[in-house]
Amino acid sequence: MLQPKSKDYFLTWAAVGPQPICDCLDLSSRIENKNVPLINVPHWLGIDRALGAWGALNRAKASGMRSSGFLVADAGTVLSLTRVTSQGEFSGGQLVAGLRLQLLAMAQGAQDLTDPGLPFLVQEPFPCQTSEAMMRGSLQALLGALFEAKRLSGLPLWLCGGDSALLADLLREQSIEVFHYPNLVLEGMVDVQSRIIQAQDH
Repeated sequence: MLQPKSKDYFLTWAAVGPQPICDCLDLSSRIENKNVPLINVPHWLGIDRALGAWGALNRAKASGMRSSGFLVADAGTVLSLTRVTSQGEFSGGQLVAGLRLQLLAMAQGAQDLTDPGLPFLVQEPFPCQTSEAMMRGSLQALLGALFEAKRLSGLPLWLCGGDSALLADLLREQSIEVFHYPNLVLEGMVDVQSRIIQAQDH
């Protein structure tokens, strides 16, 4: 954790849920949904989803990409799917248990299943080892959710988050186009922070 240089110095930050306990974080420095310039963002939406959508929208505009909207998938604890229009309007989404959450749920909720640990790639579609079968099945469930959401939306798929590299490789093996930018949430946060600073200077 970064330490403040003085009592007057606070980090700009964002968090899903309650404020983390740290002397260098102040509520007045917290980025919330109201700070993200998307249209019709509900107050209950996770800030990570709002920032990821904003990051994708900015990247798409900067690259000159033309589309009727975007589907932003953040592959973290939960795989969040957020639909956003080309005008930057929040347009719903889906939530699916992420890779580690699926594995933990099986290990804790079913007899004789053990958490296989950190995610790893399993190429065999029907592995014999239980740990590999758990991993392959969980990955396949996420891939199915991504494929179906992309099919239903008809929109470009933008992928970010901790498990995004693994999923991006598997999607590309199936010739599914994906825009993989693992740090979209942080990129969105940097842009929002810059806007806040500019507004304060004026």
